[in-house]
Amino acid sequence: MCSPVRCNRCSKVTWSGCGEHIEEALAPFSHDELCTCG
Repeated sequence: MCSPVRCNRCSKVTWSGCGEHIEEALAPFSHDELCTCG
């Protein structure tokens, strides 16, 4: 299961886990809150 975590670089929200539940893990967050470090 995936869960939201903070990026160490930008402090925005990214995910951790299996990769199959990314959309569900990040659903509560707005686009502006999401990490784009990629």
